[in-house]
Amino acid sequence: MAKAGTASLTIAELREFAGFSESEQRFIERSLDIGLGRGDAFKSWGSKAKGKDAAIRSQYLAYRELKALESVPCETTMEGLEAFMAPLMRVTAQDLALEQIESFSAYRFLYERLLGAKARPWLPAAFCAAAALPQIRPARRKVLLQSLSEAAATAPGWSDREPCFYPEKVEAEPA
Repeated sequence: MAKAGTASLTIAELREFAGFSESEQRFIERSLDIGLGRGDAFKSWGSKAKGKDAAIRSQYLAYRELKALESVPCETTMEGLEAFMAPLMRVTAQDLALEQIESFSAYRFLYERLLGAKARPWLPAAFCAAAALPQIRPARRKVLLQSLSEAAATAPGWSDREPCFYPEKVEAEPA
């Protein structure tokens, strides 16, 4: 029975990922490579295109802060809130400013994999706070904030089930 539940969860995650735009999918794959240390992102994702390597470098630097987010604060007290939310919001803002994430769903999908299920309750707050910053263009701000559903913003509880599907870049084989 547990295997069937895991299989259906994996299929749901695959479907969710397939629903993201192609640029969101590539950004999520690259971000997971960087955040989870899955190889050399410069080799996999770098190019001669202006700013591409700089964006990867800034993501490497920003994602170093994720290591400090292993201790998730208690949801019923304010203890540890700043130590967790400040770096999470900073990294989130940097990712959103790259304009590769178009919705809360894509953000949540990525950060659940970077931080684990324990971070789920904190993701709507970090997303809203980062999306509302003046560093995010006003038109982007509007799109991002409107992508957060009322259900996600006001969820009474969150699943503690860890994600099953971690997308990776697949190289096309030569013909």
